[in-house]
Amino acid sequence: MCADSGRKEEYEALAPELKELVAARKVVTYRAGETGEIEDYVISEVPITLELNGREFVTLLCAPVMLEELIVGFLYTETLIKRYADITNISIDLEKQLVKVETTKKNLLAEKLYGKRTITTGCGRGTIFYHVSDSLGTKKIDSELTVSAETISELMRAWQEETGLFLLTGGAHAAAIGDSSGQVLVLAEDIGRHNAVDKVLGKALMEEWNLADKIIMTTGRISSEMLIKAAKAGIPVVVSRSAPTELALAIAAELGVTVVGFARGKRLNIYTEPQRIIT
Repeated sequence: MCADSGRKEEYEALAPELKELVAARKVVTYRAGETGEIEDYVISEVPITLELNGREFVTLLCAPVMLEELIVGFLYTETLIKRYADITNISIDLEKQLVKVETTKKNLLAEKLYGKRTITTGCGRGTIFYHVSDSLGTKKIDSELTVSAETISELMRAWQEETGLFLLTGGAHAAAIGDSSGQVLVLAEDIGRHNAVDKVLGKALMEEWNLADKIIMTTGRISSEMLIKAAKAGIPVVVSRSAPTELALAIAAELGVTVVGFARGKRLNIYTEPQRIIT
C-alpha cells in the first residue's frame, strides 16, 4: 500500500480538533484500467441526541465539531428559541453522544413534537420540522447593504481555501459568514449543508452579531429551507458556489433576500434583489 504524500500533508495541516474527525482507510483504486491500493481519509459521522428540557427531542447526524453552535443554530432556525439568552443551560457529552439543553420557557412546537424522533443529516428534506409556511412569519428584509461582486469572489475564495475537512476527505459541506469589507467572520464544516449553516448562525447568535449587514455563504445548493434559515436570521445576501431552486428564489423575492449562485472564480449569477451587488 502506498500513501499519498500530499494527502498526509493535508492531514498534518489540520487543526488538532479536526484531526479527530477523520480516519485513515485502505482504499482499492481503479485508474485507467489499473488497480492499486492507497491510504485515504474519511470524515466522521455521529448521531447526536438532543434532550430538550428533560425530554429526548431529536437526533442529528453530524460531524462532531462546533456542537454547541450547531445546537444553538438548529434551535434558532427551527424557531424553538429567539435568542441565545433563551437557553439557560447547555451540556455536551460527546462520549454519550448527548446534548442537554434547558430553555427559559417551553415551546408549543416542541411540545407537539416530543416523541417524534427524527434522525437526519440535514440533507434532502433539510430542516426537521420545515414547512414552506415557515417563511410566512419571517419579516421582509430591509437592508441597505451593498457589496461588490469582486468582494464576493474574494470572500468565496478566502474561506473555501480553509475548508480542511472537505479538501482532505471530499465528504464535507461548508458555510461561512462574512462582511462587505471582505472579512470572513466564521467558518464551519459538516457532513450536511444545513448543519454547516446552523453552525455559523449559532455562532452569530452566541456572539450577538448584527446580521443585517452580513453575507452568508455555502457550498451547497440554495434550497427553500436554506433560504428561510438565512432570512429568519435577517441576513440580506445569500451566496453559493452551487445553484438555487425555483421555490427558494420565489421566497427570496418575497422576503427581499439577494440570492447569488454559481459564485466560482470571477463569475457569479445574481437571481434576486440585484441592487445590493455592485458590478
